[in-house]
Amino acid sequence: MIGKHYRTGLPIEVGIREGRITVVTELEMSPPVDCLPWLAPGLVDLQVNGGWGLDLNTAPLCPDTVLQLTRKLQSQGVTSYCPTLITNSSERMTEAASAIAKAVRLNRDAAEGIVGIHLEGPFISPEDGPRGAHPRQHIVLPDWEAFSRWQDAADGLIRIITLSPEWPGSASFIARCCESGILVSIGHTAATPEQIREAVSAGAVMSTHLGNGAHLMLPRHPNYLWEQLAADELYGCMIADGHHLPRSVLAVILRMKRNRAILVSDAVSLSGMPPGSYHLHIGGDVVLTTDGRLHLARQPDLLAGSAMMLPDQVGYLVEAGLSGLPDAWDCASVHPARLLGLEQAAGFEVGAPADIVSFNMDGGKLSVLQCWKNGRICPPS
Repeated sequence: MIGKHYRTGLPIEVGIREGRITVVTELEMSPPVDCLPWLAPGLVDLQVNGGWGLDLNTAPLCPDTVLQLTRKLQSQGVTSYCPTLITNSSERMTEAASAIAKAVRLNRDAAEGIVGIHLEGPFISPEDGPRGAHPRQHIVLPDWEAFSRWQDAADGLIRIITLSPEWPGSASFIARCCESGILVSIGHTAATPEQIREAVSAGAVMSTHLGNGAHLMLPRHPNYLWEQLAADELYGCMIADGHHLPRSVLAVILRMKRNRAILVSDAVSLSGMPPGSYHLHIGGDVVLTTDGRLHLARQPDLLAGSAMMLPDQVGYLVEAGLSGLPDAWDCASVHPARLLGLEQAAGFEVGAPADIVSFNMDGGKLSVLQCWKNGRICPPS
């Protein structure tokens, strides 16, 4: 395939064999390079709740829903992702984890696209603000036996867990997760700075949608946001949709976290849907605006989730002048792949998996043209 390298802008030809990149050659071209599409590594989304009317958190979850979502994401250049299960009853979480595991067992696309389940809750803060839209009645303190049951149901697929270290015994739970190969992310938290530092010392490696899922009012300092920004050990995830975080906050996260800054969609089922009025099982009556803002129908000031996929978030960072294309793309591909220990972190190096996206850019508008997963072209959804 031929296109422009997303980092250099130079024309390149990428050779593929048996699902791997075999050669990346710079080309001398007489036609204008502008006529070529961009080529970049596949996107990696660590937090996907749904999209295109498909919801991972509505019971009963069917394996076919997981497969449809995987293919829809591939059509948007997301070659690897973490289906995300939010706080629910223990039984519902078991059923959903089992359905995702079944999809992976039965289908090649799901097996290749899903790189682990992200469990967002139920070990989070019960306080209003940090709790977000998570149902209070199902929030509990960290429980290794409960987690083990969900992991068994998931066939060991749970890779990330978001929790709040404000609970007694959080540090020992975090350490046990680390020993078991589970990445612990701090989120939906009302923890003290001391508890944040204790969590990092115990092995926490990430902050879930940093700056969101927080109190409306905080002490100017110290507080749990400053503490996470200052922790070099923590990757910082951010939702860059123009609604969840102001540009100034995105700029701070990018500068503080650098190669540990990660874009996540945190997409809900209405992502990819036309603007209009909808009803969600969590949030009730909501409105999706033409600029991608999803808010409560009766309280327009309150967001009801994220409705912007990763390609548009990359475009937003570029259009807002917060980042150039190379670094913005890496926040949604190389950085999360590195955190998960995926081979895709190598990007366009020879021998890396041939997870590749071709796209056009028009200002801040990014249009995915084609996507390859392990060297196989993904059909349009």
